[in-house]
Amino acid sequence: MTAEDDIAPIREAVRALCARFPGEYWREQDRERAYPTAFVKALAEAGFLGALIPEDYGGSGLGLRSAAAILEEIHASGGNAAACHAQMYIMGTILRHGSQEQKQKWLPGIASGDIRLQAFGVTEPTSGTDTLSLRTTAVRDGDHYVINGQKVWTSRAEHSDLMLLLARTTPKDKVERRTEGLSTILVDMREAVGKGLTIKPIRAMINHSTTEVFFDNLRVPVENLVGEEGKGFRYVLDGMNAERVLIAAECIGDARWFIDKVVGYANDRHVFGRPIGQNQGIQFPIARAYAQTEAAKLMVEQAASRFEAGASIGKEANMAKMLASEASWAAAEICLQAHGGFGFAEEYDVERKWREARLYQVAPISTNMILAYIAEHVLGLPRSY
Repeated sequence: MTAEDDIAPIREAVRALCARFPGEYWREQDRERAYPTAFVKALAEAGFLGALIPEDYGGSGLGLRSAAAILEEIHASGGNAAACHAQMYIMGTILRHGSQEQKQKWLPGIASGDIRLQAFGVTEPTSGTDTLSLRTTAVRDGDHYVINGQKVWTSRAEHSDLMLLLARTTPKDKVERRTEGLSTILVDMREAVGKGLTIKPIRAMINHSTTEVFFDNLRVPVENLVGEEGKGFRYVLDGMNAERVLIAAECIGDARWFIDKVVGYANDRHVFGRPIGQNQGIQFPIARAYAQTEAAKLMVEQAASRFEAGASIGKEANMAKMLASEASWAAAEICLQAHGGFGFAEEYDVERKWREARLYQVAPISTNMILAYIAEHVLGLPRSY
């Protein structure tokens, strides 16, 4: 049995589920900027969103390879998992660093989908990727933290019950190391909205349900602190490698969708008495995008396998994310170009997927930041920032 054989049934099950949500469904969600509630509900009920949660807490107890396969198939089927993929990986902070009481309280509901933990409050308008310079504060006041500040690009905040918030609990000038003084805190948004928490939607190029979030003297129980106070930055980094592998798998799925779409169109579309796919100007970019996709896929598989083996995957996760996002964009570009004017028509789904694919060279983590990481931490070049 090959490593892929044990995942094949999962892929088939995801494809069957996605067949219930064809292009018409996604076009409608995109057109109305709507949240794909029915799709998310179906994924949760099938147990896919609880894939990485151990069976002891009601999850499927699967590994990262299986979770990556789930997300890859969603995107290869023409859908988009951005509405709910965070349900898979944000909970990792609770699973790895939370107390036993927190795990028992939250993980079963997250596994079943009854509780949505899909919002991750990290990025801020003034600091962006410079997480260590974030300004949102959580000040201890008795048995509560009082939170003040602002987050941006906090996707799914309007559709989540919980947010995992990264906030400064110790002033920056009072810590010995830059990486200290930040803490991860669970915010129950069902209780917080209107009582110190304000959510403002951001209308963007893609239907990503993203928002700005404002904290104004929001009181959160100290018991919602996940792990040790001041260690939150390490916890966040701990989960980001898994996130990057999963996002890379989505990019592989997108690339496969684009390639299948453009190969079918290039064979069927006749201009000047011949299929356009007979022209090398069409053939070669498709072939190159396919080769890029297959190479990136190998890096995703390597990163996921090493993660499951307990190895450090900073290098592999970052390279997988970069290579997969570039492969999906190469496939998106030739797919749109080959379709010509029809590529801009909603009914072909190309323009929607093209817009969605462009995001992944920017977020989560931009390509330039990945290159800086590889240069410094892998190749030993001087730090550039």
